[in-house]
Amino acid sequence: MSKKKIYLFCDAGMSTSIMVNKMQAVANEHGMPLEISAYPVARAAEVVETEKPICILLGPQVRFLLQKTKDKFEPLGIPVGGIDPEIYGMMDGEKALKEALKLIKSQKK
Repeated sequence: MSKKKIYLFCDAGMSTSIMVNKMQAVANEHGMPLEISAYPVARAAEVVETEKPICILLGPQVRFLLQKTKDKFEPLGIPVGGIDPEIYGMMDGEKALKEALKLIKSQKK
């Protein structure tokens, strides 16, 4: 079974890569077929066009781009959300993954 992709976008990708590792560990623990990756927000259009993720999360550093990102990708059926700054600050991979899964479920309704 192919893995579904969840992408996190941030300013440069440093701290977000830590969050990706924590989220991926939770997904692996629960046997979820997910591939979670982080990219700089400047590459969002290029990466989304070629990779087709099932969800996009923005790090708090680029949260100001949330509406613009939603406007661009939600019409393609890709839910977009921002990671809560508190969850991000605690690097809570489980809560961040739950946020992504809620977004995906809400899109399917």
